[in-house]
Amino acid sequence: MCPKNNFSLSDVVSASDFSRKDVEAVLSTASWLEKEDIKEKKKILHGFVVATLFFEPSTRTKLSFDTAAQNLGASVIGFADANVSSIKKGESLADTIRVVSDYADIIVMRHYIEGAARLAADVSKRPVINAGDGANQHPTQTLLDLYTINKVFGHIDGLTIGLFGDLRYGRTVHSLVQMLTLFDDVKLKLISPETLSLPDNV
Repeated sequence: MCPKNNFSLSDVVSASDFSRKDVEAVLSTASWLEKEDIKEKKKILHGFVVATLFFEPSTRTKLSFDTAAQNLGASVIGFADANVSSIKKGESLADTIRVVSDYADIIVMRHYIEGAARLAADVSKRPVINAGDGANQHPTQTLLDLYTINKVFGHIDGLTIGLFGDLRYGRTVHSLVQMLTLFDDVKLKLISPETLSLPDNV
Protein backbone atom coordinates (compact mmCIF):
# COMPACT_ATOMS: atom_id res chain seq x y z
CA MET A 1 0.00 0.00 0.00
CA CYS A 2 1.24 3.48 -0.89
CA PRO A 3 2.50 5.25 2.24
CA LYS A 4 0.63 8.30 3.49
CA ASN A 5 2.36 11.61 2.92
CA ASN A 6 1.89 15.33 3.48
CA PHE A 7 1.15 16.37 -0.11
CA SER A 8 -1.37 19.20 0.13
CA LEU A 9 -2.06 20.27 -3.47
CA SER A 10 -5.12 19.24 -5.45
CA ASP A 11 -3.49 20.35 -8.74
CA VAL A 12 0.11 20.47 -9.97
CA VAL A 13 0.22 23.72 -11.92
CA SER A 14 3.23 25.77 -10.83
CA ALA A 15 6.39 25.22 -8.83
CA SER A 16 5.46 28.30 -6.82
CA ASP A 17 2.42 26.45 -5.41
CA PHE A 18 4.63 23.90 -3.64
CA SER A 19 5.81 23.91 -0.06
CA ARG A 20 8.94 22.04 0.96
CA LYS A 21 6.70 19.40 2.57
CA ASP A 22 4.91 18.91 -0.76
CA VAL A 23 8.20 18.38 -2.58
CA GLU A 24 9.50 15.98 0.06
CA ALA A 25 6.23 14.03 -0.07
CA VAL A 26 6.61 13.53 -3.82
CA LEU A 27 10.27 12.52 -3.52
CA SER A 28 9.60 9.99 -0.77
CA THR A 29 6.65 8.49 -2.66
CA ALA A 30 8.73 8.26 -5.84
CA SER A 31 11.48 6.48 -3.91
CA TRP A 32 8.95 4.01 -2.53
CA LEU A 33 7.44 3.42 -5.99
CA GLU A 34 10.85 2.75 -7.51
CA LYS A 35 11.30 -0.21 -5.16
CA GLU A 36 7.71 -1.48 -5.13
CA ASP A 37 6.70 -4.67 -6.94
CA ILE A 38 5.05 -3.99 -10.32
CA LYS A 39 1.97 -6.05 -9.41
CA GLU A 40 1.44 -3.99 -6.28
CA LYS A 41 1.96 -0.73 -8.16
CA LYS A 42 -0.79 -1.65 -10.62
CA LYS A 43 -3.32 -1.60 -7.78
CA ILE A 44 -2.72 2.07 -6.94
CA LEU A 45 -4.71 3.61 -9.81
CA HIS A 46 -6.71 0.54 -10.80
CA GLY A 47 -10.10 1.69 -12.06
CA PHE A 48 -8.92 5.27 -12.63
CA VAL A 49 -8.85 7.05 -15.99
CA VAL A 50 -5.99 9.45 -16.79
CA ALA A 51 -6.46 11.87 -19.70
CA THR A 52 -3.28 13.10 -21.37
CA LEU A 53 -4.10 16.17 -23.46
CA PHE A 54 -1.13 17.41 -25.48
CA PHE A 55 -1.76 20.56 -27.51
CA GLU A 56 1.95 20.79 -28.30
CA PRO A 57 4.34 18.15 -29.70
CA SER A 58 6.00 15.90 -27.14
CA THR A 59 7.78 12.57 -27.12
CA ARG A 60 9.37 11.97 -23.72
CA THR A 61 6.83 13.76 -21.52
CA LYS A 62 3.78 12.27 -23.24
CA LEU A 63 5.17 8.73 -23.20
CA SER A 64 6.39 9.14 -19.62
CA PHE A 65 2.94 10.08 -18.36
CA ASP A 66 1.22 7.36 -20.41
CA THR A 67 3.64 4.73 -19.14
CA ALA A 68 3.47 5.91 -15.53
CA ALA A 69 -0.33 5.86 -15.54
CA GLN A 70 -0.42 2.36 -17.03
CA ASN A 71 2.25 1.09 -14.61
CA LEU A 72 0.02 2.27 -11.76
CA GLY A 73 -2.98 0.46 -13.22
CA ALA A 74 -4.87 3.36 -14.81
CA SER A 75 -6.51 3.48 -18.23
CA VAL A 76 -5.24 6.27 -20.49
CA ILE A 77 -7.28 8.41 -22.88
CA GLY A 78 -6.45 11.63 -24.69
CA PHE A 79 -4.66 13.00 -27.72
CA ALA A 80 -1.25 14.17 -28.89
CA ASP A 81 -2.63 16.42 -31.63
CA ALA A 82 -5.24 19.07 -30.84
CA ASN A 83 -6.38 18.95 -34.47
CA VAL A 84 -8.21 15.70 -33.74
CA SER A 85 -10.24 17.35 -30.95
CA SER A 86 -13.18 19.76 -31.04
CA ILE A 87 -10.70 22.61 -30.52
CA LYS A 88 -10.25 22.36 -34.30
CA LYS A 89 -13.94 23.25 -34.68
CA GLY A 90 -13.68 26.26 -32.40
CA GLU A 91 -14.37 24.78 -28.97
CA SER A 92 -12.70 26.76 -26.19
CA LEU A 93 -10.02 25.25 -23.97
CA ALA A 94 -12.27 25.75 -20.94
CA ASP A 95 -15.11 23.79 -22.54
CA THR A 96 -12.74 21.01 -23.62
CA ILE A 97 -11.45 20.67 -20.06
CA ARG A 98 -14.96 20.65 -18.60
CA VAL A 99 -15.96 17.82 -20.95
CA VAL A 100 -12.81 15.76 -20.37
CA SER A 101 -13.16 16.13 -16.60
CA ASP A 102 -16.48 14.28 -16.91
CA TYR A 103 -14.63 11.30 -18.41
CA ALA A 104 -11.32 11.25 -16.54
CA ASP A 105 -10.20 11.16 -12.91
CA ILE A 106 -6.95 13.06 -13.61
CA ILE A 107 -6.02 15.42 -16.46
CA VAL A 108 -2.42 15.82 -17.62
CA MET A 109 -2.07 18.73 -20.05
CA ARG A 110 0.63 20.35 -22.14
CA HIS A 111 -0.28 23.59 -23.89
CA TYR A 112 1.57 26.21 -25.90
CA ILE A 113 -0.10 29.14 -24.09
CA GLU A 114 1.32 30.39 -20.79
CA GLY A 115 -1.32 30.18 -18.07
CA ALA A 116 -3.36 27.48 -19.83
CA ALA A 117 -2.74 25.00 -17.02
CA ARG A 118 -4.05 27.43 -14.40
CA LEU A 119 -7.17 28.03 -16.49
CA ALA A 120 -7.67 24.28 -16.84
CA ALA A 121 -7.32 23.75 -13.09
CA ASP A 122 -9.84 26.51 -12.42
CA VAL A 123 -12.57 24.95 -14.59
CA SER A 124 -11.85 21.23 -14.16
CA LYS A 125 -13.82 19.03 -11.78
CA ARG A 126 -10.74 16.79 -11.49
CA PRO A 127 -7.08 17.34 -10.58
CA VAL A 128 -4.94 18.87 -13.32
CA ILE A 129 -1.22 18.22 -13.80
CA ASN A 130 0.74 20.74 -15.84
CA ALA A 131 3.05 18.99 -18.30
CA GLY A 132 4.28 22.34 -19.62
CA ASP A 133 2.50 25.59 -20.51
CA GLY A 134 4.33 27.71 -23.05
CA ALA A 135 7.53 29.25 -21.67
CA ASN A 136 5.98 29.39 -18.21
CA GLN A 137 6.24 26.24 -16.07
CA HIS A 138 7.11 22.53 -16.15
CA PRO A 139 6.78 21.47 -12.48
CA THR A 140 6.81 17.70 -13.03
CA GLN A 141 10.16 17.89 -14.84
CA THR A 142 11.50 19.82 -11.85
CA LEU A 143 10.28 17.13 -9.45
CA LEU A 144 12.12 14.55 -11.54
CA ASP A 145 15.26 16.71 -11.54
CA LEU A 146 15.11 17.12 -7.76
CA TYR A 147 14.56 13.39 -7.31
CA THR A 148 17.67 12.70 -9.39
CA ILE A 149 19.76 15.31 -7.55
CA ASN A 150 18.67 13.95 -4.18
CA LYS A 151 19.34 10.37 -5.26
CA VAL A 152 22.86 11.20 -6.49
CA PHE A 153 23.96 13.52 -3.66
CA GLY A 154 21.75 12.29 -0.82
CA HIS A 155 20.49 15.82 -0.14
CA ILE A 156 19.56 19.10 -1.83
CA ASP A 157 20.32 21.58 0.96
CA GLY A 158 23.69 23.28 0.62
CA LEU A 159 24.35 22.41 -3.02
CA THR A 160 25.70 24.78 -5.66
CA ILE A 161 23.81 24.26 -8.91
CA GLY A 162 24.67 25.79 -12.28
CA LEU A 163 22.05 26.47 -14.95
CA PHE A 164 23.12 27.67 -18.37
CA GLY A 165 21.61 28.31 -21.78
CA ASP A 166 18.15 29.69 -22.49
CA LEU A 167 16.97 30.80 -19.06
CA ARG A 168 14.32 33.22 -20.38
CA TYR A 169 12.10 30.83 -22.34
CA GLY A 170 13.07 27.52 -20.76
CA ARG A 171 10.07 26.54 -18.65
CA THR A 172 11.99 23.75 -16.95
CA VAL A 173 14.49 26.30 -15.62
CA HIS A 174 11.72 28.56 -14.27
CA SER A 175 10.17 25.72 -12.28
CA LEU A 176 13.52 24.43 -11.03
CA VAL A 177 14.70 27.84 -9.79
CA GLN A 178 11.42 28.41 -7.93
CA MET A 179 11.43 25.00 -6.28
CA LEU A 180 15.08 25.19 -5.27
CA THR A 181 14.28 28.28 -3.16
CA LEU A 182 12.45 25.92 -0.79
CA PHE A 183 15.76 24.33 0.24
CA ASP A 184 18.40 25.73 2.59
CA ASP A 185 21.66 27.34 1.45
CA VAL A 186 21.30 26.37 -2.22
CA LYS A 187 23.51 28.55 -4.42
CA LEU A 188 22.53 29.06 -8.06
CA LYS A 189 24.96 29.99 -10.82
CA LEU A 190 22.94 31.37 -13.77
CA ILE A 191 24.86 31.52 -17.04
CA SER A 192 23.29 32.84 -20.26
CA PRO A 193 23.49 35.58 -22.88
CA GLU A 194 21.84 38.77 -21.61
CA THR A 195 19.02 38.36 -24.12
CA LEU A 196 18.21 34.93 -22.66
CA SER A 197 18.62 35.75 -18.98
CA LEU A 198 16.15 34.62 -16.32
CA PRO A 199 12.94 36.73 -16.31
CA ASP A 200 12.48 39.05 -13.33
CA ASN A 201 9.19 37.39 -12.37
CA VAL A 202 10.75 33.96 -11.77
